[in-house]
Amino acid sequence: MKKIIFTLGLIAVSIGVFAQDGGSPMNKAVNKVTHSNDFLMVQLSYDGWAGAPDSIKSGLNRGFNIALMYDFPFKKSKLSMAAGLGISTSGVYLKDHTMDIQGKLNRNQVSFPTSTAKKNKVATTYLEIPIELRYRSVPDNANKGFKAAVGVKVGALVDAHTKIKYTGANGSKDIDKDANRGFFNPWRFAATARVGYGNFALFGSYSLNPLLKDNASNNLDIRPYQIGICLSGL
Repeated sequence: MKKIIFTLGLIAVSIGVFAQDGGSPMNKAVNKVTHSNDFLMVQLSYDGWAGAPDSIKSGLNRGFNIALMYDFPFKKSKLSMAAGLGISTSGVYLKDHTMDIQGKLNRNQVSFPTSTAKKNKVATTYLEIPIELRYRSVPDNANKGFKAAVGVKVGALVDAHTKIKYTGANGSKDIDKDANRGFFNPWRFAATARVGYGNFALFGSYSLNPLLKDNASNNLDIRPYQIGICLSGL
């Protein structure tokens, strides 16, 4: 998954370099594509779980999102629509509990057994299609002026795993990693919003459907959310 994120970032940087070196047909084509305002979106976030059981506490949860988006401006308007493709990652660090996603304790549902491990991480990765309705006070230059956007994004779950770091009986530093998407919803639908000035903005997202699949024995309604900063450009 890190390779996918690296590849998206490399493509964005490469396009930016080509766009700054005009002249050739290739560069003109690249310039036409990158004429789209806010073509590259990079987001760093604090992540949380709304609706998690009261007994489940978490620490400094972190997320990272990257997307390439194409802007479709409305004629003679400060509004535009944008759509694209991106990757969203999230790491939630549980305190005093771990998340049993393998069904070791209950094969029918996710459970949260207590844990004395130093670190209990729950990680998810989604391949996403974000869509935004955008407003810019300076329509012809996304690097200047006030900007705001609201939208939705549809994500397909491509990875879900837990990582537990603990001290073994002989004092060794051990790591257990379990990967299983079976208990998770394969799709995520989230509402998004951001507001900022120039290349920087604050953003938020909230999942409109539960993190976990619905079933008769699962009464959990966990809705992931993100709050953070956004860097946009190209």
